[in-house]
Amino acid sequence: MIAIHNDLRKHLFHYLWIEYCKQKNIAYKLVDCFDSDIINQLADCSCLMWHYNQSSSIDIVMAKPLLFSLEQSGFKVFPDFNTAWHFDDKIGQKYLLESLQIDLVKTWVFYDTKTALSWINQTTFPKVFKLRGGAGSQNVQLVKTKSKATALVKKAFGKGFPAYDGWESFKERFRKWRLGKADFKEVIKGTVRLIKPPRYAQVMGNEINYLYFQEFIPNNDSDIRIIVIDGKAFGIKRMNRENDFRASGSGFILYEKEQIDAVFVKAAFEINKKIKAQCIAYDFVYGKNNKPLLIEISYGFANAGYNDCPGYWDENMNWYEGKFNPYGWMIDLMLKNGK
Repeated sequence: MIAIHNDLRKHLFHYLWIEYCKQKNIAYKLVDCFDSDIINQLADCSCLMWHYNQSSSIDIVMAKPLLFSLEQSGFKVFPDFNTAWHFDDKIGQKYLLESLQIDLVKTWVFYDTKTALSWINQTTFPKVFKLRGGAGSQNVQLVKTKSKATALVKKAFGKGFPAYDGWESFKERFRKWRLGKADFKEVIKGTVRLIKPPRYAQVMGNEINYLYFQEFIPNNDSDIRIIVIDGKAFGIKRMNRENDFRASGSGFILYEKEQIDAVFVKAAFEINKKIKAQCIAYDFVYGKNNKPLLIEISYGFANAGYNDCPGYWDENMNWYEGKFNPYGWMIDLMLKNGK
């Protein structure tokens, strides 16, 4: 029996897992991971699946402690520790990917003003500034000058940065509405959040006492996202926003197989063997000599953007044309013998 957290928000995986279980006559049980007796609720189950979200104030508090505690007891979970401990934590990802000798876009993290300013005085610009969390290019900006970088140092080691940038979020919602990619309700929601930020931002508080930069890699009009699940991979090409270097969350997606350079697919498979993850989305750009460079990773992804993928690859780079169900792959993975 598969336990599935009872959360039917349409941008999460849960209702797709439920549909797959119904189609395949797979026994499942809906549970509430927020109940104090959740461990008892799982007594008749073989595994727990929960697509927790970085924008949920409750998920932030207790998802990882619950999942990883269950895993340590020998209970199967999705996502497991290797898949998700680094979720929405770019600093953690830096250390993980560097320690595994993975070709990551050059990344720097500083924890005091003196060291950060010393680096700024010696480095070149532009550089990409990020906070450790955020999706869809939230909390990401291009720093073009030493003076701007210095101002960020003062803020990072002063009052810090809010986890949610209301003004940038409003502009992004307005941009998508203007392009016909969002309902006007999203603009209204963004307006309200200028005054009342989402609750998760209150839980997280200000991002403070660190400074994160990545090298700016020029001549990329897009990034490539490759998602690896249980020895299979599919991908999309995300074009940059107009007059912007950011691709994540742009809404401009190309799906054709010809748009996905096979070097990215091969790189994603190789990295996943090192990370030993159940499911991860790998975001790449081209480096020098068209070498794949990894930007960041995430076990979770918005499910709406992948239905038009024309097929997938296996680990031997065989291509399988046609529709597929990656959310079903997650269920199948949990049903396999062993961990």
